[in-house]
Amino acid sequence: MTEQALTARTKRMAFPLHGWIGFALIGLFWSINWGLDGNRTTWAFFPLWLGYCLVVDALALRLRGTSLLSRSARKYVGMFLISAPAWWLFEAINARVQNWHYLGRDDFSNLEYVITATINFSIVIPAVFGTAELIAGAGFIRRMKSSLVLRPTPAVTALFFGLGLAFLGLMLRWPDRFYPLVWLSLVFLLEPVNVWLGNRSLTRWTAEGDWRPVVSLFLGALTCGFFWEMWNYYSHPKWIYTTPGVEFLKVFEMPLLGYGGYLPFALELFALYHLVVGLFGDKLSSYLRLEGPPERA
Repeated sequence: MTEQALTARTKRMAFPLHGWIGFALIGLFWSINWGLDGNRTTWAFFPLWLGYCLVVDALALRLRGTSLLSRSARKYVGMFLISAPAWWLFEAINARVQNWHYLGRDDFSNLEYVITATINFSIVIPAVFGTAELIAGAGFIRRMKSSLVLRPTPAVTALFFGLGLAFLGLMLRWPDRFYPLVWLSLVFLLEPVNVWLGNRSLTRWTAEGDWRPVVSLFLGALTCGFFWEMWNYYSHPKWIYTTPGVEFLKVFEMPLLGYGGYLPFALELFALYHLVVGLFGDKLSSYLRLEGPPERA
């Protein structure tokens, strides 16, 4: 079935039920998160963001005739399971760079913090990937053209991996100066690894001059970043930033320049996700669809 036919069919469909459930969760837990006192964000964060994930999935299904949840509920749940340890990796790096801190952390025991944080970290990948799939269906993305080709030649992958090692070393050695490399080092390290292991990588598209998936991921993470920072502003517990040299023009708690970090962050999530599913044998998973007309489910 062509994308045009799928779009025509979905326009005749009612808005998916899980999207209405998502709107209800957002309305309820946004009000709770900003309206109550105490450590309400500890338990309100996950259902609020689950609502967001369900809404963007439903919008993608309505626009494109396909979505993450509609294609495979099992793989959709798997994204939540991969997301939590993926973000814990960034927390481990932040233990060195001290780029962000959590106000209210001392209100919890170590066990309470690990359990609640793990649950809340689980929404990162589904939120970003779901938003990226929605954006990938937009007309301006579908019409994008590029003559820039980036192929995963041995020289290119070796160069990228070397840059990733250098970025990681600089960041860990001089975190006050090179903390922005948190959002670059992993993608330069992991994309070559995925190429070498035969996993799905972004070069599947860039080798053909198709940068639409990259732009969709960029905009997906940036959109999520806006909502993360907005909903965080009146939350408790909440995060704040230490960003030497760029602590000006804040939009919520995040300095304006800091939003640029969401762009490569999306590519890091893509690389991490496909590294993990590759380790479980799903090396060329087409579950995440960021290009062209949707395939048959």
